[in-house]
Amino acid sequence: MSSTEARKGEPLPRRISRWLAWLAGAIILFGCAVPITIDVAARYFLNRGLVESFEISGFALAACIGLGLGYTVTTKAHIRVDFLIARLPFPLRAACDLIAAFALAIVAAALAWFALGMVTKSWELDARSMSLLRIPLVIPQGLWWIGLFWFACMAALAPALAILRLARGDRAGFEAAIGVADLGAEVEEAARAAEGKR
Repeated sequence: MSSTEARKGEPLPRRISRWLAWLAGAIILFGCAVPITIDVAARYFLNRGLVESFEISGFALAACIGLGLGYTVTTKAHIRVDFLIARLPFPLRAACDLIAAFALAIVAAALAWFALGMVTKSWELDARSMSLLRIPLVIPQGLWWIGLFWFACMAALAPALAILRLARGDRAGFEAAIGVADLGAEVEEAARAAEGKR
């Protein structure tokens, strides 16, 4: 099965998370790399910068971090120290996985809630950046909040789906939702992705 065929069958939340991750990559490319390249070239040839690359790239970096977080939840790409958990019997391992998933959901919801407060305040005050560009702060903060909101949605959805699968006796489904990533499965998935690109 090619990677395109696999994507057609993927659930909508994961597809949206992938689109937001692609948007984050585009923001890094066009919001960080391009302005910095222009500024470096201008400083070399003209002895002065042309764009506020430092400010633009800072806003772009914050936005792309937020937009990429949901994808890390759906692909279980967050960093986990699991050398002890992997050796526990399934009931204890499942309890630890659920505690970790709920903790992540709580943190993600708190981040989205407080970020929304900041975006709202920036909107009310018509806050702008201190540079010559005078960028309305609601634009980069809004992109950042969209990513954090989606991150909170995905972080809340993951343990809910895991509990439903566990209630149905679907142990493999539970492991796929929030369990520890199996190294062998990761190697097989990477091999399938490489095969699909050929």
